[in-house]
Amino acid sequence: MESGVTEQAVVIDAPYREVWEQTNDVPAWPELFSEYASAEILERSGDTVTFRLTMHPDENGAVWSWVSARTVDAATGTVRARRVETGPFAFMTLLWTYREVPGGVELRWRQEFAMKPDAPLDTPAMTARISANSTFQLELIRGRVEERARRRAA
Repeated sequence: MESGVTEQAVVIDAPYREVWEQTNDVPAWPELFSEYASAEILERSGDTVTFRLTMHPDENGAVWSWVSARTVDAATGTVRARRVETGPFAFMTLLWTYREVPGGVELRWRQEFAMKPDAPLDTPAMTARISANSTFQLELIRGRVEERARRRAA
């Protein structure tokens, strides 16, 4: 089975704690990401949260939803996530890393996945789609986190 891998990063000009807290507040993701209509927490167990994400309707009116589990590790500045309900994916895992760099905090997303044989897109097409969308979402998140950090500092 062919795997797809994407990796994107952005530097956010805000304090580390601010970036960490805002981007790990799953219930607030609909205000952080443009694609999510809702984020519902299903279970919390230690540092792991299981939740359902529901997207806004696509161009055909279809609403996509899935369950994911993510585990935060504040000591290492990492978050590991995986889709529990995989939908068209054979599997999907994500690694978020945070590190202080000149100019702020680098937030890096690495996603690895494969598509099921009957999925509407093959792995190369989904890789291109995820890469483009992740770049867009990271820039959007950068702007929103920086704006909130400025407002809180004022």
